[in-house]
Amino acid sequence: MNVLPCSVNTLKGLYDISGVEVGQHFYWKIGGFQVHAQVLITSWVVIAILLGSAAIVVRTPQTISTNGQNFFEYVLEFIRDLSKTQIGEDYLTSVAYFYAGLTKKGLGYFVPLVVHIPVMFLGLFTSGIKALIFATLAAAYIGESMEGHH
Repeated sequence: MNVLPCSVNTLKGLYDISGVEVGQHFYWKIGGFQVHAQVLITSWVVIAILLGSAAIVVRTPQTISTNGQNFFEYVLEFIRDLSKTQIGEDYLTSVAYFYAGLTKKGLGYFVPLVVHIPVMFLGLFTSGIKALIFATLAAAYIGESMEGHH
């Protein structure tokens, strides 16, 4: 086993490099917090496009589904089934988290987070998408590795 010697100066150099930013970035100052505006704007544009396209396609649901309605129903059922498989029928964690916060602090639990609530929902959405991607990649990898062993 080869172990590369690593000095404190090497680690300090890596730490210094980690702060480098390429290009110009647009930040907003909201309530004493610095928010990376480009990420926020891009995320909200993507959400608006997804919600807008879903609203247009599914605004008048048909008994015999259209292609767009089929697509969005498939995506919704896929995410719902994946969530049930991963989380189970009961959503203990999320409910317990909010119940504990509300029990301890009352409605004051949300007051300091008014600005951050949309960002939290956006974070939940993007985290769900990331989890879906990594679960799909892991399943594909496991499927590929098991393919010759059936």
